[in-house]
Amino acid sequence: MIWNQSYFLFGHGLIFSVVLASLPVLTLLVLLGVMRKPAWVAGLSGLAITLLLATVAYGMPLRTAISAAANGAAFGILPISWIVFWAIVLFHVTVETGHFEIIKDSVGRLTPDCRLQALLIAFAFGGFLEGAAGFGTPVAIASTMLIGLGFTAFSASAICLLANTAPVAFGSIGIPIITLAGTTGLPLDKLSVAVGRICTPMSLLIPAYLIVAMGGFGSLSGIWAPTLIAGGVFAIMQLFVSTYLGPHLTDIFAAIATIAALVLWFRTHRSSDQNTMLTPSAADSWRRFACTNADGTSTGSDEERKVPPAHSTREILYAWLPYALLVVCVLLWGWAPFQSILNKATILIHWPYLDNVVQRVPPIVANPTPYHAIYNLNLLSASGTACMTASLLSALCLKMRPRDFLRVIGKAINQLKLPTVTVTSVLALAFLMNYCGATATLGLAFSATGRAFPFFSALLGWIGVFLTGSDTSANALFGNLQVVTAGRLGFDPVLMAAANSSGGVMGKMISLQTIAVAAAATGLTQAEQSKLFRFTLKHSILLACIVGLVTMLYTYVFHL
Repeated sequence: MIWNQSYFLFGHGLIFSVVLASLPVLTLLVLLGVMRKPAWVAGLSGLAITLLLATVAYGMPLRTAISAAANGAAFGILPISWIVFWAIVLFHVTVETGHFEIIKDSVGRLTPDCRLQALLIAFAFGGFLEGAAGFGTPVAIASTMLIGLGFTAFSASAICLLANTAPVAFGSIGIPIITLAGTTGLPLDKLSVAVGRICTPMSLLIPAYLIVAMGGFGSLSGIWAPTLIAGGVFAIMQLFVSTYLGPHLTDIFAAIATIAALVLWFRTHRSSDQNTMLTPSAADSWRRFACTNADGTSTGSDEERKVPPAHSTREILYAWLPYALLVVCVLLWGWAPFQSILNKATILIHWPYLDNVVQRVPPIVANPTPYHAIYNLNLLSASGTACMTASLLSALCLKMRPRDFLRVIGKAINQLKLPTVTVTSVLALAFLMNYCGATATLGLAFSATGRAFPFFSALLGWIGVFLTGSDTSANALFGNLQVVTAGRLGFDPVLMAAANSSGGVMGKMISLQTIAVAAAATGLTQAEQSKLFRFTLKHSILLACIVGLVTMLYTYVFHL
């Protein structure tokens, strides 16, 4: 039996319908930002409200609604939680074997300035992980590395969430752009160019922005040059590769170039970095902010003043081996010939009581269209499996005893209990909103903004990522609506679709799934999770508005 979506509730107009459709989103915002409830409580409460909204207001059959929520929860387990779990295991392997101390010393000897350490790991290396794997991998890996360097759980999470913005549009070997092209029918190369041009100013801005956001404008003192180098190199490479080579390797090439540029700077300006740290300065203030716990104790101890001990090249390479294996495995898993072999074990599940049961109708689509619900059970080709392989190989190469490795796995399972509840419940909420039509109702409200639509087009993508935690999912959700609305209002459909993806990346830092990933990786307390959401919310709104303004400029001033 086919169930047709409806977007106007109880016979009322758009405004009334939007108010009801926004109840799940408002529930999450109030519980997290105002009442300061734990993320898993907010997720489950929001899911309950969404189930009531879908069945009572939208008239969705209960069985279909439950099936849609279950589909989202399954996606929350694989691939999302699967990635986070093995990322945490990999980190604990390096800690338990004592090699993370060498990693920390090697980064500290490159630069003792914690601000530059954050740029190297959270922005540059995190950008590489986003381009190669995505789906929370950079937040999980980079935040644990920063904690090992002395950052607090909160500051490490906040830095990584702010850094994991501009690279997201081209994450996971360009999957968001590929999905956008497939959903809209627009040329992949033109979408890649448009997204690259919108994201380039943001990539240039983000390194300086995250330094200022964590410590004020004074914290840029003494590091203007490397900060501009990080943003400039990443932005230029992102623009060049997305324009001439396509979306697949954009982040990977940009991140590698940025890492190389920063390391070269560190080696040629090492003495000035150390002098900065030996005097009361912005670097000291920033480190105190980033490495001081809520109770006033410092995580950095005497390392703020001491040059880390030297290690042989062999020791350093051996210590970095787990992350080298991670890079190799992630690239191997993204290599098309190898991926095609792994995909032979993939099972496509036409989700029961949901696949082609729901039908989308105009004005969301041009013609009535069945809403597919196919779940990819791709355990072998999933990015998390690449991380699992790196963890197993690392345990073998670092000569970790099987008993100790099993203990690390048990520790990770215990650490992930509540974050997994958060991820699965929020994705269940997002999928249910999509299939019942609530998300489409919100989209129609944005499409009614007329000449200001280019600005709100970016905010529509922002809401999509906030709800789903994925730029890929937001593009699949709103991409076609952007094209239909652009045609109706006379705007460039390629630019509007690109704005959806580019604006969406700024919603990544406030999605409960991403916050749950950070909490699982760093061990954030419930109070810190609420604090993190409130901290990132203001930055997320501001940055999304900047993307909207950039889109307006491309619409009315600088044409693509």
